[in-house]
Amino acid sequence: MKRQPPQKSIAAIALIWFAGSIAFALRDANRTPQRIDIVVALDGSGQFKSVQDAIMSVPSGSRTKPVVIHIKPGVYRELIYIQREKRFFHLVGEEAEKTVLTFDLHANMIGQNGKPITTFRTPSTVIDADDVTAENITFENSAGPVGQALAIRVDGDRVEFRHCRFLGWQDTILLNRGRQYFEDCYITGHVDFIFGAATAWFERCYIHCRKSGYITAASTYDFQPFGFVFSHCRITGETDAKTHLGRPWRDFANVTFLNTEMSDVVRPEGWQNWNLPEREKTARYAEFNSTGPGANPGGRVSWSHQLTNSQAKAITIKKVLGGADGWDPLAK
Repeated sequence: MKRQPPQKSIAAIALIWFAGSIAFALRDANRTPQRIDIVVALDGSGQFKSVQDAIMSVPSGSRTKPVVIHIKPGVYRELIYIQREKRFFHLVGEEAEKTVLTFDLHANMIGQNGKPITTFRTPSTVIDADDVTAENITFENSAGPVGQALAIRVDGDRVEFRHCRFLGWQDTILLNRGRQYFEDCYITGHVDFIFGAATAWFERCYIHCRKSGYITAASTYDFQPFGFVFSHCRITGETDAKTHLGRPWRDFANVTFLNTEMSDVVRPEGWQNWNLPEREKTARYAEFNSTGPGANPGGRVSWSHQLTNSQAKAITIKKVLGGADGWDPLAK
């Protein structure tokens, strides 16, 4: 006669099986972080028709539970504000040319106090939170060539943009503070259209000058080793447009172009001193291996620098953006 296993053994086996199941469940949960997904669509097929309403629907995200806002194609004419508390928010479009966040404030508009609203109240989009990303989206200020009119202002740290477009004229992008990373983005403007005190890396970005002016107006602090770094970018312009690579908004402006293709829109002298000769002693402007008709290493202003091969190799994403926390936007 076949003996049955003791009841105690059956209970033990069941307990072991149950514990193993829990362990596997916890392992899988840790492998796949939870996230909040929200869909915005103008035609009503998502949870919201407004991007700002979607942003306001969730108090905050976290590293393990990010907020992903999927934005369907359309022109969203609204002011966007991602407040400081809303970390780990991700704005994801399907195609940048067809997913447009836009508004048309400009500095000369008259506010409720009867005075011009000034530059810093004009952004169509403001990102005040850290750890925000955007993909496949156009950020636009549609006011036109009427003075300062920001498409976007960024005050957050560790903010990333991939395959985005930034459309404006004067002061298109204000990078006010923190660190930002741009990859495969398209940027238009004509006067100081990438400006601010932040540290930012632009990788394979396409910069197009709509009229004559200045590409950058950095206000880098003296204690910051880097301001704006452009790597493997391309600069073009409209017919008859001429541009300087930058002028120093503040004394210690820091801008570097690495391996960038420059059309003849770039003026031979390259840089301008904002009509303040004393800033030639403090501004930190450099190039390495610029190519194309706009490259002119022997004819740049005497107070800019042509980097050596070893100096250029030392300027890496990790070194520029790493900071105290070792941030690497390419680490996934």
